[in-house]
This record gives sequence, structure tokens and C-alpha cells, in this order.
Amino acid sequence: MMENVVLVRIDDRLIHGQVMTSWLNFTQATKIMVIDDDVAGDLFMKNVLKNAVPGNVGLGVFSVDRAAERLVKGFKDHDKVIILVKFPKTLYRLLEKGIKFDNINIGGMGANINRHKFYKNISASDEEREIFKNMMDKGCKLEIRIIAEDNRIDIAKYL
Repeated sequence: MMENVVLVRIDDRLIHGQVMTSWLNFTQATKIMVIDDDVAGDLFMKNVLKNAVPGNVGLGVFSVDRAAERLVKGFKDHDKVIILVKFPKTLYRLLEKGIKFDNINIGGMGANINRHKFYKNISASDEEREIFKNMMDKGCKLEIRIIAEDNRIDIAKYL
């Protein structure tokens, strides 16, 4: 089911320059799947995202429930899919629905009142750190890589 997924990334900016240039080139993705309950219900944000994606790349914006159904259904053989979420909790909710992720890339997680820096410009709340630990316990490999050319940083030692 997940063999067509070429990247699963947490990035609170979702689609932006680095994702478009570095990750699209690196993965040769043909589709981007944004999974976020709020964005899925926000027509304006969906249009903003659609305009940020090159014309030859498909974009789907899904709630967590619809995304789980879509991921179970699977993709065409030639599809290469990037999954983007804003929050670790989104992926954890999918894990709880039986969706398995082997590798999760942590991109932009900016600081806020609840989040504290744990690696360079990556921040996480106590709840998010627990989610990361639970994901690793379920067999997910979590790494920080802002752009594809960066070295992989295993986050285990930073939690």
C-alpha cells in the first residue's frame, strides 16, 4: 500500500520553495497529498497550495479520515506520492488507523509558546516529543532533513 509513497514529511509550512525544488526533484513525485483537517476545510488555503505546486504534479488535500481511506485504497503503479502534514499528531492519528510509515521526515517545526527547540531550528512540544517516541516504538524511523541534499539526522538522541 505504501510503496508509492516516496516521502512522508512534517512541515508546518506544508508546501514552500524548499519542498518544491529539492524534494520534488529528489523523489520525482507525481502527486502531493496534504493531510490536515483544518486545511481540508479551508478553500482559500487549498487554492494557495494548488498555486504553489507545479502544473505537472497532482495535489490532494485530505482530512485525516479521508486520507486513511485513500491510503488504504492505494495508488496507481506509476504514482510517486509525497505526504505532507503540519503536525506529528496527524501522522499519529493515521498510525492509530492502521496506516504504517517506515520513514518520517521532520522538516519545519517552528518554535511557539508550547514548542521548545531540540535541534537547530526544529522545535517540539512535550506532547509532540511523546508522539515521536510512540512512533519510534511502533517501528517508524524519524529523521530530520530540511532538504534532500542534507545528511539524515536521527532524532532519537535529541528526544
